Amino acid sequence: MSKNAWQDNRGNKDRTITNPQGQGKEFPIEGRGKAVRVEGESPFLIGEAMTGGYGTGADILHDCTVAVEKGEIAVIVGPNGAGKSTAMKAVFGMLNLKSGSVRLDGEDITALSPQDRVAKGMAFVPQTSNVFVSLTVEENLEMGAFLRQDDIRPTMAQVYDLFPILKDKRRQAAGELSGGQRQQVAVGRALMTQPKVLMLDEPTAGVSPIVMDELFDRIIEVARAGITILMVEQNARQALDIADKGYVLVQGANAYTDTGKALLADPEVRRTFLGG
Repeated sequence: MSKNAWQDNRGNKDRTITNPQGQGKEFPIEGRGKAVRVEGESPFLIGEAMTGGYGTGADILHDCTVAVEKGEIAVIVGPNGAGKSTAMKAVFGMLNLKSGSVRLDGEDITALSPQDRVAKGMAFVPQTSNVFVSLTVEENLEMGAFLRQDDIRPTMAQVYDLFPILKDKRRQAAGELSGGQRQQVAVGRALMTQPKVLMLDEPTAGVSPIVMDELFDRIIEVARAGITILMVEQNARQALDIADKGYVLVQGANAYTDTGKALLADPEVRRTFLGG
């Protein structure tokens, strides 16, 4: 058995990288509230019937729902302008919802700010500008642990096991890395928070097919360690192939929802969104 918590195929039993209690504390912000415990069965993370947009502009999401169970991978796909990244940002609290709700592990977190959601165990990796280019790889990882008060070295060792190239380049500025290596730094920094949920906005954008396959393999390993994955991805075929649940959005609304394999097998989905 390897020493890497992500690389052992042990289903969802390994929790060494997660913190069930979340991180830090809630920081009150004007216009924001607190999490509310909701009774009853619910997916581990769900953005339900979300409607809203940015600022005072037009709504981008229209009664949109995305959800993922603990330790599983959910993928949001769809054409350009479908609201995929907006749906993820709504789940993370980056825009105000006119209606709908977001729940994490039975708590209604709709009123929480993004930083309070981080404290609850959510980590978000944006598509671009997701590393500190002037800091070294190791300094970037250390920044990911800013809420933690415990020893971060075991988690950093796990990140280096997951992405060995980062250990080799740990003293190098992140701005000097390739696009694929920067994505590994961004994901590694998010993992340093010991998240319950890892949210990835197009993690394979702009990388080569070989690097894309490697990143997807690493994402699978992270999910095997019990971390819930919610991902937006343009490479729909490859993403749905690893997904437990898939959501196809069109104009900010749910068009198709099923398992990843079922969506890949759906003739209409293949014809309309996957190129046949």
